[in-house]
Amino acid sequence: MLSLLAAYLHRIDPFAIEFPDRFPITGIRWYGLSYILGFVLGYLLIRRVTKVGRSTLKPDKVGDLVFALVIGAVVGGRLGYVLLYRPDLLWQFADRFPFWGVLAINEGGMASHGGMIGAVIACLYYARRRGHSWPHLLDLSAFAAPLGLFFGRIANFVNGELIGRPVRLNVNLPWAVKFPQEMFEWNEPQLAKLPPDLSDLGSLDAIIAQVQRGNQAVIQAVEPLLTPRHPSQIYAALLEGLVVFLVLAILWTKPRRPGIVGGTFLLVYGLVRIFDEMFREPDAHIGYQWLGLTRGQWLSTLLVLTGIVLIVVFRRRNVEPMGGWYSN
Repeated sequence: MLSLLAAYLHRIDPFAIEFPDRFPITGIRWYGLSYILGFVLGYLLIRRVTKVGRSTLKPDKVGDLVFALVIGAVVGGRLGYVLLYRPDLLWQFADRFPFWGVLAINEGGMASHGGMIGAVIACLYYARRRGHSWPHLLDLSAFAAPLGLFFGRIANFVNGELIGRPVRLNVNLPWAVKFPQEMFEWNEPQLAKLPPDLSDLGSLDAIIAQVQRGNQAVIQAVEPLLTPRHPSQIYAALLEGLVVFLVLAILWTKPRRPGIVGGTFLLVYGLVRIFDEMFREPDAHIGYQWLGLTRGQWLSTLLVLTGIVLIVVFRRRNVEPMGGWYSN
C-alpha cells in the first residue's frame, strides 16, 4: 500500500524570475517560457518542411504564419478556457496588471480545444490573405502543435494545475504526487484540519508559497493532509505531445494530400485526450457529465469525429501531395 508520506510533494516555484512588489507584474513564469519554447520549436519544424518538402510557403515567410498562429492559439486558448471552464473570470478584476481576470494568462489557464479553434481560424485568415491552400497550412500547423502541447502540459505540472485523480489506496504508485494546490478545492471540514497557526499566513496562496519556499514547519503541517495523485499533466505531455508528434512524424515522412495530416492530428489527439482525462481530476465546479465523462472527453470526442470526416473528405480530393519533412 502507498503510504500518505511516500508520494513526491510538489514544491516547484512557478516563477522563473520573480520581481519586487514595486514592479507592475509579479515576474516571469515557467508557464510563459514553455509556450515560447513550443512556438520556437514549431517555427523550426515548419521551416524545415518548407525547405525539404513540397510547400507553397517560402521559408522566409514561416515567421509570418507562426505569428498568426501564436495570436490565434493564445486568444482562442484563453477564451476557450474562460467560456468553457471559468466564466467567472469575466467579472474578476484586480488592482495589479493585467487587472482583468480574462487577461491574466500569466497565472495559467488555457484550453487546448479553444487554442485549436483559434489556430484553425488563423490558418484560414493567412491562407486567404496570402493565397495558400488552407488544408496545407492546417497540416503545417498540426505537425508543429504537439510540440506546444508537450511544453504546455509540462507548464501545467509546474503550476500545479489540472491535477490528477487520487491514487487508489491499494495501488503502489512510485511516481504519485501530492499537490498543495488541491487545498483550493477543500471543503470546510478539510480546511478545519489545518493547524490554527497557519491562519497567520493569511491565505491558501500564502501557505502554498511557503511550501514552495521550503518552509519545513508548513510542509510538516500540510503534507500529511494531502492526497497522493496521478501526475496527469505528465501523462498528457507524453501522450498529447510526444506520442501524437511521433505519429505525425511517421505519417509525414513523405508528402500527403493536404488536410490528411491535420485530420490525423485531430483524430489521434482526441483519442489520447479521452484516455488521459481518465487520470485527471475534473474541475470541481463542473464535475463529471453525461455517462460519467468529463467535459474534456466530450470535446475530444467531437475532435475524433471531425478528424475522421476531414481524413475521408481530403483523401477523396484529386490534388497534388504536399509537405514531407524527411530528406532522403
